[in-house]
Amino acid sequence: MLDFEIPELETLRIEEPEEGILVLRIDRPDRMNSMTVGMFGEFLRAARAMRDSKARALILTGTGERAFCAGFDLDEIDVITRMGVREFLHFQETATGGLAALRELPFPVIAAVHGAAAGGGLSLALAADIRLAAPTAKFNAAFVKVGLSAGELGTSWQLTRLVGPGRAAEIAYTARIVGAEEAERIGLVNRVVPSEDLFGEALATARQISGNSPGGVRMSKRALQRNQEVATYAGALELENRGQALLTRCEDMTEALAAFKDKRAPQFTGK
Repeated sequence: MLDFEIPELETLRIEEPEEGILVLRIDRPDRMNSMTVGMFGEFLRAARAMRDSKARALILTGTGERAFCAGFDLDEIDVITRMGVREFLHFQETATGGLAALRELPFPVIAAVHGAAAGGGLSLALAADIRLAAPTAKFNAAFVKVGLSAGELGTSWQLTRLVGPGRAAEIAYTARIVGAEEAERIGLVNRVVPSEDLFGEALATARQISGNSPGGVRMSKRALQRNQEVATYAGALELENRGQALLTRCEDMTEALAAFKDKRAPQFTGK
């Protein structure tokens, strides 16, 4: 049972298939789960609602068989072109804030990608910690096709760190499609699984995460993310040391050590 209040959402859907595991679905299958101006605000509201829950992991995916997220719905492009500079800046901050809020959730986010993940859909997949892809998955940085740049929704920062600057440059400048096999080979996705097994594999990964210490997983995510932004090895060690010191004061570590000695599975509480 959900331990938080679901905000009013029109384009997204929150589910809890198992205790501690949440699913956030983009729910516009008739439009290939494309993004709208309103959707970015919904990402932010959904993330805020989930943030303080007892969730252990979140699966991010699209409704239907056609697409994960086909990027921004071009039927709404007129809305953007009519915006003044200040209004557009506010929209950009809302859009980037929505994806950043998902990325910064304290528990792991797993993207289950099938079909198109284009433009903003690519950015959304990049906001996850782990990406699983069906063979139908197709990624592309479509921004330059519509006169924008790949400096959008965190793509330029995330993509470079995942696949390296050379590959990121080629993907960004050409806007070519990167298929599932290539995406796995270059590190854009963790692995490719059969389409019929995609959600099940994401759920299995979430279960595996859920079997570990909640505090340990959350602190691990914090260290991994923050250390991408730390410029020195010494700074990274400082962050790691503080996290480990805090975790030694938690009940879960005591329980884990006792379970190891007793040769049983630990019963983690998150305390």
